[in-house]
Amino acid sequence: MSEYLVKGRTLPEAYHNALLALHDHGSLEDCADWGCMQKELSLTMEIQEPLAEPMISKLAIMGPVELQEYVMELLDGIKDFEIEYGNWTYTYHDRIKDQIPFVIEDLKRNPSSRRAVICVRTNADIGSEDPACLQHIQYFIRGGKLHCKILFRSNDASKASFMNMFGLIMLQKRIADALGVEVGTYTHRANSFHCYERDFDMLEGYAKRIRENDLEDITYEYDSEDGWKEEMDEAIPDILARAEALKRH
Repeated sequence: MSEYLVKGRTLPEAYHNALLALHDHGSLEDCADWGCMQKELSLTMEIQEPLAEPMISKLAIMGPVELQEYVMELLDGIKDFEIEYGNWTYTYHDRIKDQIPFVIEDLKRNPSSRRAVICVRTNADIGSEDPACLQHIQYFIRGGKLHCKILFRSNDASKASFMNMFGLIMLQKRIADALGVEVGTYTHRANSFHCYERDFDMLEGYAKRIRENDLEDITYEYDSEDGWKEEMDEAIPDILARAEALKRH
């Protein structure tokens, strides 16, 4: 499998460079589990300033409400009840929630630690038809900043990866705030960064838009006067109400 490293100052810049790498260099491979072909490569994205604006790509398949709901699922576990109800086999929040306090305490104890690791994969994934895609998170404090290293075994490039990255950057910020340090780099590794056959036209369209537009034309700001944050924050009560209604159902 081909190996690629892409970089960007901002989240959208790195994401767009990753999409171009997959479009231009991904190999066509059989995906027997889903009965289709896929375009695939192994890819690492380095985002140098994860909180820098613009933070939102117009190529991502979601709106402000959907993005906020995903962040709340990951950080706050608003859908963890689906495991108890037997609808889901896991949530990322359920897998990581008890490990976050260790990460914070370990980095408070020793800011140069290399032990601040969250293991997402468990024995429950062995033989599962729905194993976790996110495998591993590691945090480092270097130069007074909290850096984050992520490993996915498998990552849907065209539909899932942007929301994954945005949510994990918000988690990085939450931990950095708890530690009283700034947010450093975010590095996102996908051993299989892929696009399914049904989405090949979408990937083709993404590549065309990236090449034909300046970055500001295919991005939104997040935390600014006209950014997404206000609408995302305003959606929180409705998101919680819907989650509570599902829980009671």
